[in-house]
Amino acid sequence: MIADPQGTVLALFAAFCRVGGCFMLLPGFSSARLSVQIRLFLAVAVSIAILPILWDTIYPRATGSLDGYIKMIVFETLTGAVIGLIARYYVLGLQFAGTVLTMMMGFNAPPTPDVLEDAAENQLTNLLSFAALMVLFMLDFHHVIMRALVESYNVMPLGAGFNPQSALITLTDTLSQTFMIMLRLASPFILYGLVFNVTIGLINKLAPQIPIYFVSLPFIIMGGMILMYFGIQSLLEIFAAGFMPVFQGG
Repeated sequence: MIADPQGTVLALFAAFCRVGGCFMLLPGFSSARLSVQIRLFLAVAVSIAILPILWDTIYPRATGSLDGYIKMIVFETLTGAVIGLIARYYVLGLQFAGTVLTMMMGFNAPPTPDVLEDAAENQLTNLLSFAALMVLFMLDFHHVIMRALVESYNVMPLGAGFNPQSALITLTDTLSQTFMIMLRLASPFILYGLVFNVTIGLINKLAPQIPIYFVSLPFIIMGGMILMYFGIQSLLEIFAAGFMPVFQGG
């Protein structure tokens, strides 16, 4: 029998604020293709799972005054959102890299509905983002996130407030590291596009009467597809290997 039902519910809701704020922005779990009910029940289940582990940390701080509890709800939600944003920025970085490489390949097909979100996206970018997210799930990145949520109570204790400067520095460092990794991933395609277009430009100067753009477009797309065929394995490996350093560094 629970000795203090009211305090238990308050402690559970305090844990849910941090977990729910993280799951609200976490890649895959925050997808528009996943119903709101499933996301809600999943966040509640994880909150119930971690509450016994952190009972001595959460319960004493969750049974204070009403004003302090309301502030704690806001701060805990923001703290969880920062943790979720670190992982989300990394996955969004791959979508940015996918847009860059499709542009350099000349693959400018009309956008189609995104596999993960309610937005229009290029088909090749859809393929890359979905494959990369599947690889992260295969490597149990969600276990890393849940472990980080538990350990975050040591770094950012419950009721200690929210430091916006520290959060902005963390997110800025995450964006910086993500940009460098995605630049590495897209660099072969950027180099390929630059060399190909410079070459075609020189040919066009030699034979200006030929509509060189329409002649060269199938060749640049075909070459980009061949490069993608041979390089997608390494691309996904580098992406998966870079997640842990970025997340732990953030």
